[in-house]
Amino acid sequence: MILTVTLNPAVDKTYTAGELITGHVNRMRSAMSLAGGKGVNVTKVLRQYEVPVCATGFLGGYAGDFIEDYLKGRQVDCRFIRVDGETRSNMNILADNGYVTEILEPGPEIGEEKLQQFLSQYEALLSDCEIVVLSGSAARGLPDDIYVTLIEKARMKGIKTMLDTSGESLRNALFAKPYLIKPNLKELEYIAGHRLVNREAVVEAALEVHKSGIAHVIVSMGKKGLLSVSSGGYVYFAKAGTVRAVNTVGCGDCVVASFAMSVLKGDSKEEALRRAAAISAANASTLKSADVPLDVAQELYEGITVEKIR
Repeated sequence: MILTVTLNPAVDKTYTAGELITGHVNRMRSAMSLAGGKGVNVTKVLRQYEVPVCATGFLGGYAGDFIEDYLKGRQVDCRFIRVDGETRSNMNILADNGYVTEILEPGPEIGEEKLQQFLSQYEALLSDCEIVVLSGSAARGLPDDIYVTLIEKARMKGIKTMLDTSGESLRNALFAKPYLIKPNLKELEYIAGHRLVNREAVVEAALEVHKSGIAHVIVSMGKKGLLSVSSGGYVYFAKAGTVRAVNTVGCGDCVVASFAMSVLKGDSKEEALRRAAAISAANASTLKSADVPLDVAQELYEGITVEKIR
């Protein structure tokens, strides 16, 4: 079983419009609501590939009910802590002119009592899982080192952790040495402290993070491809064939889900990267985030060649 942790889930509302004009009334052409948040997206992808998943984190209000019902309908073992307040909603507005606008709510604040309930349950759930995926932002009220705590608790039980977050949450968690991290280009620049102007600079920055004790560093670079730095300093690069990008929300979560599956199966480094690139690119081809068209993913997979850089 894989345990996914989403500390600040969301209902993802995707809108389409001709264009978005600030200061004016904007009428949307279509609207769609899905269970979201990075960890929830990972869960959704794993279930598409029939991987057993237990999902935990915090949920509240009607939005929380919507997310839990959505996941239970996909046979996910839901072990969320219920909190006061309403789980956030995030808006993703896709305009015909190519601009994508995201409006992200802060979500509920988590008190000390609920935090302790969650930590107690988290430790209990570790006994039944092989991998823990920690994804997304931390809800308000949680300590800055919450991911450090979760990584260390998993390590004490010999369980691998995969981390996908940003900002100070990411920087702080590096000291706990998760098994795998998946920064995008901007997040890797944040860690490095400077701009990364070309692929060689990305490779060097990822290698530095790897040398600090992170076994796998996977850098998602959007349509430019995926870069993998792993044990022994091996560096691989993969890029899927061209797809018409409809909605890129959830592509990074697809990468994390794919690598979690590859670790369970014992895939080679090349195979793991190839599969992740295909699933991520396929996700971009559909309006629904983290709802991968499996036939498209397989077709893309067959056309990907993995390049060994070092």
